[in-house]
Amino acid sequence: MSALPNTITAIIAREPGGPDVLQSVQRPMPAPQPGELLIRVAAAGVNRPDLMQRSGMPTPPGTPDVLGLEAAGTVVAVGDGVQDFKPGDRVMALLNGGGYAQYCVALAACCLPVPDELPLEDAASVPEAAFTVWHNLFELGRLGAGDTVLIHGAASGVGSFAVQCARAAGARVIATAGGADKVLMLKALGVWRAVDRHREDFVQVIAECTEGRGVDVVLDNVGGPYVARNLEAMAAGGRHVSLSFLQGAKIELDLQLLMRKGLSLTSSTLRPKSVAEKTRLATCIRANLMPWIVSGQVRPLIHTRMPLEQAAQAHRLLESNANIGKVLLIADAS
Repeated sequence: MSALPNTITAIIAREPGGPDVLQSVQRPMPAPQPGELLIRVAAAGVNRPDLMQRSGMPTPPGTPDVLGLEAAGTVVAVGDGVQDFKPGDRVMALLNGGGYAQYCVALAACCLPVPDELPLEDAASVPEAAFTVWHNLFELGRLGAGDTVLIHGAASGVGSFAVQCARAAGARVIATAGGADKVLMLKALGVWRAVDRHREDFVQVIAECTEGRGVDVVLDNVGGPYVARNLEAMAAGGRHVSLSFLQGAKIELDLQLLMRKGLSLTSSTLRPKSVAEKTRLATCIRANLMPWIVSGQVRPLIHTRMPLEQAAQAHRLLESNANIGKVLLIADAS
């Protein structure tokens, strides 16, 4: 293998603000510490927490200024104590930052092997979705075969991944998205009912589809006024899981409805979780989700691939909500 360069190209936000604050910089080649991998990045996924970091929202202690919460590539070096990976392995990594770069370091415990069936670039869209979906949909939401699940924002990278995982688990999926193109995509993924939020009332659709019973699980990234409407659409004993709050973090709850139906509300956020918890989740994903990827039941949906230097354009695209699936940044480490 040729000698590694002394410096790498990476993307940072020079100050809090809009996409235009993103800039390309040169940084020293990182070195893997004990338990870490040095990865030559093929691609990095663009996620809403990246947009939040760029805009100046607080991040966990120790977060690097180089953006990027997930990446896929080839291992070029390992730190002391690493046993599961070796140079030359294809990996996809959940990161605390640093993915928008030609090379990055990642905790080996938060990495997953890329199966032969999955293109390396496409694998960059898996970690955030897999960790989020496994924990929220299956652990907190306790989704099982025969359940009916409502997934909002289902045309997003995480949403489309959740749709496929729910179907692979034997659940019936009702999914919402905005616009005819996104609805067509959801139908192609095999949802039981796709709802165009611009034209239809999902509460009414669910009442009709389920003959008044409602859904067992809701995966919600909207928040705000959607939560009350989600509860209205839920079956007795239903589980409501909040991923985000695009329409507001503060809500009003009808406790009588909550108690009468025996509903539960829960939520989580991935980035601040401890290394121990992320390690546990990685183990669960290897055992439960990876077989679906290997079999082809679950495939990341890619909207577009853009050069690393076009990170600002990628952020604008994500903010526009025009994407159907994941936006990837392609790194050129030549």
